[in-house]
Amino acid sequence: MQLSKSEEQLMEVIWQQGTVFMKDLIDASPDPKPASTTVATLLKRMQEKGFVGYTVFGNSRQYYALVSKEDYFSKHVRGIIKNFFGNSVAQFASFFTSASDLSKEELEDLKRVIDEQLKHKEP
Repeated sequence: MQLSKSEEQLMEVIWQQGTVFMKDLIDASPDPKPASTTVATLLKRMQEKGFVGYTVFGNSRQYYALVSKEDYFSKHVRGIIKNFFGNSVAQFASFFTSASDLSKEELEDLKRVIDEQLKHKEP
């Protein structure tokens, strides 16, 4: 399940701050600030999707992430690879490295990252 762009923006604040009240989300939003009813609707959808939970403090709810940022984006990237690249990581990597016009230094950094991952995979 995916988040809408607006939901992702709220999740970004939650991931950064750990726990937030609705006021924190509104304050962190760019101008023009969203109405509290809009934020409440987004939070309800995010809760129904299993992305956020909350703790009740009097009349207020303190929200927290149920899904880590790393897990969310990892699944998102895997979905892109599956849907747009026929589940081929090699095709994705080829597209990414050519379409993003990486410099030689960036490609070397990427190679170092891959080499490091390969070391962890060796028996």
